[in-house]
Amino acid sequence: MSSTVASFCSTEPGRSPRMIPAVTSAPGNLSARQRALVDQWLPSAIVERNHSWGLVATTVLEVTHAGSRFIVKAGGGDDQHIHRELHAHLSWLDPWTSRCRAPTLVHGNADAKLLVTRYLPGELVLGTKHADEPSTYRQAGELLALLHAQTVVTDDDYERRENEKSLAWLDRPHRIAATTVQRLQAEIAAWPTPPATLVPTHGDWQPRNWLIHDDVVSVIDFGRAALRPAFTDFARLAAQDFRRDPRLETAFLDGYGTDPREKAAWYRTRVREAIGTAAWAYRVGNEPFEAQGHRMITEALSSKPG
Repeated sequence: MSSTVASFCSTEPGRSPRMIPAVTSAPGNLSARQRALVDQWLPSAIVERNHSWGLVATTVLEVTHAGSRFIVKAGGGDDQHIHRELHAHLSWLDPWTSRCRAPTLVHGNADAKLLVTRYLPGELVLGTKHADEPSTYRQAGELLALLHAQTVVTDDDYERRENEKSLAWLDRPHRIAATTVQRLQAEIAAWPTPPATLVPTHGDWQPRNWLIHDDVVSVIDFGRAALRPAFTDFARLAAQDFRRDPRLETAFLDGYGTDPREKAAWYRTRVREAIGTAAWAYRVGNEPFEAQGHRMITEALSSKPG
């Protein structure tokens, strides 16, 4: 699959490119097929910056070609995210891209686990003063409402599948205490599995996936996009940003317009998110994130509805 967009937002932030080796000779984790496709799509592209996170086998390169900037995103051999990202671009991102609030897809190949988008100017909100400003979260709430409003489906099997995923995490290596594991397994086994209302979700809605440019928030990274309950996109904010500053939650809800978190379903989501965080972070060796996961488990269990 390859696609080209006819119109696009301004991509140039007004700084001169740093000329370093072209994609064909640049270091990194692109496969031979991925490099060949990039050279076909963007001949003689120049790599400006490597934005790769490092904990997963996904390579993210900022490149220039014919005077324009692009982002090249390439998945590793066991990557499951690129096809989700491509699906999101083709199905759900128009409310954002039409407002220049998300990057537009230029090329993509699901089999090669590769995509190219136009560069969207801005800095990550995470680690800046904007991560503490309610106005940032109000905009993030407004953007999320646009995504969620596009379509609604009912899934009779969603809750059962999510329970199975959490139990599978508990069966893998982790450092969750044995007594806590037993409690979690017993709770999950007793949970109801009612039909769930699903909408398009981002899946990792937090400041590390928001850009800000001229005080305008935009969105990146759609590798976890999928149909889920709307409130699942609140989970990571609740565990981090809302927890440290209630003003941010108030602003976010003001932008979003409603609060979709029904108590019982929200509790189950918090527990699942906590288990996944602790176990995944242990698997990739991210000890601070693992510690956050253990804290999330304790706090989620202590919030069980009466």
